Amino acid sequence: MPNGAMMDAPIRIFGDWGTSRLRLYLRQGKSVLDGRDGPGVGALTASPEATFLELIKPWREARPESALLCGMVGSRNGWVEAPYASCPAGPDELRARMVRFEADGLPVAIVPGLSCVNPLGGPDVLRGEETQIFGALAQHPDLKAGRHLLALPGTHTKWAVVEDGRLVTFLTAPVGELFALLRDHSTLAKAAAGDAQASAAGFALGLKRQAEAGPASLPHLLFETRSRQLLDGLPAADAMGFLSGLLIGADVAGAAAWFGDAAKVVLIGDPALTDLYAKALAARGVAALPLDGEAAVLAGLLALSREPTGEIHALA
Repeated sequence: MPNGAMMDAPIRIFGDWGTSRLRLYLRQGKSVLDGRDGPGVGALTASPEATFLELIKPWREARPESALLCGMVGSRNGWVEAPYASCPAGPDELRARMVRFEADGLPVAIVPGLSCVNPLGGPDVLRGEETQIFGALAQHPDLKAGRHLLALPGTHTKWAVVEDGRLVTFLTAPVGELFALLRDHSTLAKAAAGDAQASAAGFALGLKRQAEAGPASLPHLLFETRSRQLLDGLPAADAMGFLSGLLIGADVAGAAAWFGDAAKVVLIGDPALTDLYAKALAARGVAALPLDGEAAVLAGLLALSREPTGEIHALA
């Protein structure tokens, strides 16, 4: 346990609780004292409250003063629903709309997600990514001035526009979900046996083919994942890389059509995924600033843990 001046800093529990994973942190000031993993909202075998209290039981002796959670824990399938805040929004709007309640005497707050009308004119939502975005702004204060384009690769990749420190709009592309569905439940991956990992060479080939034909040709290019295995002897690993390159290349090209080719895109997420998006952006001559998603969510939770400046929506 830290000593000296750090002893005066409050001890809090921060949590990123998504569909597939829960990650909890015991934090004092800027120091992470401990971390624990648990099941995501979609994999619970007990109630969210019971799961949470069991995981933090070893931390109760440290007397944490509160817990702050983000992600799908605030969905209608989570612990307590935290209704979406509307874009444009900044940290103050998120703090003001947090849902607050107690669990076994511990004050708990859940960060709301965000909704918008996206650049295609349709409704769009996100949960958890807002905390990473404002964490990135806390880590890099220069991003709080002017207009910036951010991408958060994942199961549902988010493209977000931040202007003067406020998230003004975003657009979702279920790239990771499409890749998993096509890999596991389509004929595209069945021409070659084995649970192959996507190769870098296959990814580069997918990017090249997508750039040649354009994003509108994606449905037709997808079948090449199978035909190249059957006729050209493309190895399974290269085929999976090819599929990934097609999907990510089309996503990057499509985003550029709506947001413009920015000089630089801030990438937030798992390093392996942000690296793939950085390569796709580089192929278009666009620079990337990759940021670790776990570090961003921690920075965002710390920034949002300040006292709210507006009305607080408490649990009824």
